[in-house]
Amino acid sequence: MEIKEILPFLIPLIIIEFGLMFYVIRHILTHDRYKRGSRGMWLLIAIIGCEFIGPILYLLLGKEED
Repeated sequence: MEIKEILPFLIPLIIIEFGLMFYVIRHILTHDRYKRGSRGMWLLIAIIGCEFIGPILYLLLGKEED
């Protein structure tokens, strides 16, 4: 299997992944309150767990309801 065959599937996933990561990082930096943890902890989780897991964990466990 060559990269050209899977590229049409990878490009949308990469776009979604980076979009989600940038949204979460922006949200973390602009809000002061979190359900659990601190700003630094959630930034670390969002950046290190870049492949969907970190941002999704923040949205489920850390984001304070507006």
